[in-house]
Amino acid sequence: MTPPNAAPPRLLVADHVAGSIRVLSLPDGRETGRIEGRSLAEHAGFLALPGGRTAFVDDLAGELVVLDPYGPDAGRPLIAATAPVATPAEHLAADPSGRLLAVSTGLGRNEEAWSDLLTAVDLAGPGRPRSTRVRTRAGEPGVTLLGPAARKARTSTYGPNDPDRANDPDGTNDPGDPGGSNGPNGSNGPGAREAPDALVVLRHREPGSLTAYRHADLLAAAPSCPPAAPVRDLPLPDHDGHGDAHDPATGRLFAAAGSGVHRARRAGSGLVAEESLSWGGPGRGYFLRLDPVRRMLWSCVRGGPADPGRWPEWTNDAWWHLLDPPASEAATSGHSPIGGVALEHSAGARNAPRAPGRVGRVPLGPGLVFRLAVAARHIAFARVHPDGDELVLVAAEPGGTPRVAGRLPLPAMAGAPRAGGTPWDGVQRRAIAASPGGDLVAVSRGGHGEIHLVDAARAEPVTTLRLPTPLDEGGHLALVRPGDGAELDPVGR
Repeated sequence: MTPPNAAPPRLLVADHVAGSIRVLSLPDGRETGRIEGRSLAEHAGFLALPGGRTAFVDDLAGELVVLDPYGPDAGRPLIAATAPVATPAEHLAADPSGRLLAVSTGLGRNEEAWSDLLTAVDLAGPGRPRSTRVRTRAGEPGVTLLGPAARKARTSTYGPNDPDRANDPDGTNDPGDPGGSNGPNGSNGPGAREAPDALVVLRHREPGSLTAYRHADLLAAAPSCPPAAPVRDLPLPDHDGHGDAHDPATGRLFAAAGSGVHRARRAGSGLVAEESLSWGGPGRGYFLRLDPVRRMLWSCVRGGPADPGRWPEWTNDAWWHLLDPPASEAATSGHSPIGGVALEHSAGARNAPRAPGRVGRVPLGPGLVFRLAVAARHIAFARVHPDGDELVLVAAEPGGTPRVAGRLPLPAMAGAPRAGGTPWDGVQRRAIAASPGGDLVAVSRGGHGEIHLVDAARAEPVTTLRLPTPLDEGGHLALVRPGDGAELDPVGR
């Protein structure tokens, strides 16, 4: 599973209720690092950075924390850098270089929006990471950071089982660069080069908008949280946005909403709206994930009754979008576009053979599907239902149509959601993680302190890891593998 000369994958396990972070070597589960007294902001999640680093926000301490999961093996500290940020953290994102970050704030343990603070971070500030806090607009905004221009997708030079990937941590096969992704702070080395020109884009709802700020302007803000002036405000037709993604290869950002997925791209210091993508049927998605392996965008479309107490009746479809359409499809005009994009089941698809459509759906089953994980050959979904939970593996071979390739039953959780109650308040959940550079998938069993490890390529269980804390609410997981290209999805998950 792991070549003998390659560094074994690492699993980051956050028990945000107990206040601990553990680093486990896979597949044996050996603990290689631990941090106590850290409370990960679960909604913002883990953010992959170049060089195998991972960032998260400690909601209790009000700090951005950059982890070096392989540091303890080489005599380096597990914590590579920290910077003060405003909390409660709602979303976390980085620019394509991995040097500049932004953190938006949300409700926390409050019923209504109250915080309008946004934090800008430069990991390569003079002598140490630098951060500033400014006021924007109260809410629960999503955040993305757009680079100066669309750039070539940086994908790993190596296959998931190539032992040489261990000698090339960022997977680019580039010579050592003091200003590159292996700098001491987990991004560009201090003083190595000027900070990139990035736009911080907040996706607001009520009213819906994409609001852009120059990251450099935010960093130059005065103390005491002054109001920040945007350089562009692009209205959205929906006021229910929830879910964001950014493709560094094209410079596009994506925002999930009730009517579909809104798209925009950078134009100078502003934004230009593009045609939206359709959900392709009833329901909508509430999160988006960029898949750097297959160059696809993924979500889970939820349909069914609006009453959260009837969540076992919810339908769930894996929704996908090809980011780079085949040339043959671009020249096809015999299908009906919806939102500017051809659906896989459109009339043109039935009338003439052609490459798979740019948007499609795969039924997963009823219940609650909370998040997904991107592995080398599969997309993994954890489905919770009173009749039994399962891990659903969706295969997406090049040139083929995504399909369900495996279903593995998961042991029940004692505090699982029940029919008649909401599936997210005071109940146990499941976290899920994978690396785009490997086939392992990890899924937690909230309240039991267990993590099930699965080989997605064989659709077989590998082992069950047992932790000393219960992982209430499912905890939070990130699976790290050197050179896997995970940083090409530069939004916290």
